[in-house]
Amino acid sequence: MNPEDQKSESLSSVVERITVSLDSMSKGQKAIANYILANYETAAYMTAAKLGETTGVSESTVVRFSMELGYEGYPHFQKALQEELKVKLTSVQRLNAASRFSDDASIVKSILQADMDSLKYTYENLDEDAFSKAVKTILDAKKIYIMGLRSSSPLSSFMHFYMTPLFDDVRHIHSNSANEVFEQILPIGPGDVMIGISFPRYSTRTIQSLQYARSRGASVIVITDKADTPMTQYADVALFARSDMASFVDSLTAPLSLINALLVALGMHRKSHIEESFEALEQLWKEYKVYDTGKDRSIEDNENKEETES
Repeated sequence: MNPEDQKSESLSSVVERITVSLDSMSKGQKAIANYILANYETAAYMTAAKLGETTGVSESTVVRFSMELGYEGYPHFQKALQEELKVKLTSVQRLNAASRFSDDASIVKSILQADMDSLKYTYENLDEDAFSKAVKTILDAKKIYIMGLRSSSPLSSFMHFYMTPLFDDVRHIHSNSANEVFEQILPIGPGDVMIGISFPRYSTRTIQSLQYARSRGASVIVITDKADTPMTQYADVALFARSDMASFVDSLTAPLSLINALLVALGMHRKSHIEESFEALEQLWKEYKVYDTGKDRSIEDNENKEETES
């Protein structure tokens, strides 16, 4: 792609570029464009051959269509459209996108393959310097605030669960109410760190909280999918993991893997601090039978057997 095309892509969305170019398109290209504009939630997941068959044109016409819009080829155009949809589609439209699957077997294979692709992409594009900076920022913090709302809430809960034994003051921001959120982060200030987690569609409340934390002098770490999003505008450190849209469900496999890595790195740095705590916890867990060890079940089974025989 030449510099002018790259500049054009950065200044407009896929749909906008199609709309602007519509009048100058050939008859076949207009058929493709009109189908995409009317059915973009399904068109984004069609192969070039399938899109051509659906719109009554050749596969080569579809490829030329994407290239004349300024993309390197159809795969590049398709990925750009899919990225745009993750932010813009409603839940109902996301659900309709699942119509591309033919049966249960195609669903599980497609989703697992997409998750593997996301992990591979995240691995290959990891910024190791940013990762190390995030680790150091957290280790140096006085208080740690973790925030992930809506579909990112399980990620923030998971992170909070494992961060709690590592640090003395970890706070989980877990409300969608504006008043409650700002009440929880009100004390944040210099020396503290806010970890914000959000993926398309991005949480406005999370972005506002990051802005507040930054205005109070706290460090801000974000975990999101890419650099050019509202999530990164207040970040001191940004960590990226690919998140795909699996119908109405957000696929968060790669983000969870990245968080796992962050937790392990922090645990290695805090090993001497937490060994004593973990030993005490293990004793409590054993005493109150928090976890099923198998041994307890064997004893109970033997006791029940003896009662039955007697």
